[in-house]
Amino acid sequence: MSYTSKLPASWNDTPPPRKGKAIISHADEVWPRLYIGDQNSAENRADLTKHRLTANGGVEPDIYECMEITYMGIEAHDSCGFDMSVNFRAAADFSHRALSRGGKVLVHCHVGVSRSATLVLAYLMLKHNLSPVEAICAVRQNRGVIPNRGFLRQLIRLDGQLFGKH
Repeated sequence: MSYTSKLPASWNDTPPPRKGKAIISHADEVWPRLYIGDQNSAENRADLTKHRLTANGGVEPDIYECMEITYMGIEAHDSCGFDMSVNFRAAADFSHRALSRGGKVLVHCHVGVSRSATLVLAYLMLKHNLSPVEAICAVRQNRGVIPNRGFLRQLIRLDGQLFGKH
């Protein structure tokens, strides 16, 4: 059974309108104090500082010089063949530490729908014991996300590792 066939009927290639609490333009709160955003949200120094966000994603770290922002850079390509799973645990641990201390975390990529979403979905699976479908449904309540098929396969593999399925 393919991963996509297990997704709810509402899942398609068109993201729903943005409904999340957006404290930064181009970013939405998809879980308490956890935001998914695009490149613009990651580069908005004024909003990042004002809302005390911890950035987590793939832009150059020098943008955060002289700012009180903890940064974790992840080099990732949005292609079905790219192994994003090697980043799942480190990114989830980074986000979990910041959130456990009361911080706010912005996970971002160029558009904010595939790479960043995949890392947030893995976080929800690893730290909150959600299945991939539950994680996708939770995130899509607030932001349209479309992880590529390769990333979806990696999330379903993670599900098997965590819960002994598949």
